[in-house]
Amino acid sequence: MTTEVDYRQLNGVALAYMGDAAYEVIIRRHLIAEGLAKPNHLQKTATHYVSAKAQAALINLMEQDEILSEDEWTMFKRGRNAKSYTHAKNTDVVTYRISTGFEALMGYLALSGKQDRVDQLSQWCIEQVEAGRTE
Repeated sequence: MTTEVDYRQLNGVALAYMGDAAYEVIIRRHLIAEGLAKPNHLQKTATHYVSAKAQAALINLMEQDEILSEDEWTMFKRGRNAKSYTHAKNTDVVTYRISTGFEALMGYLALSGKQDRVDQLSQWCIEQVEAGRTE
């Protein structure tokens, strides 16, 4: 039995949980398609796309390039401002919270059936990373 869920009402951390998975699958698929097959190399390369630092840089570029709608910014802010019970492991708290907002945005889009937009934003992110804009 499935229950209808209003994804606009979900906690930002719950959205981030889903968004992290949705975005990382796309990145892993991209890296495999690029011919990366060794797990250690895959993991090291993936961090350029999926680390908190990379995701925070990508959100800043999204703001700079004005590619998100008002609704998408609202979902980002929900995730960024959510109280998290986990601690940043390899980054500062501000960067970690911004990356949580990035993941919440992706989670909201994925859960609300907007996979085309997840794919579009993910492709844009891949292009930014590969162009060196996140460094």
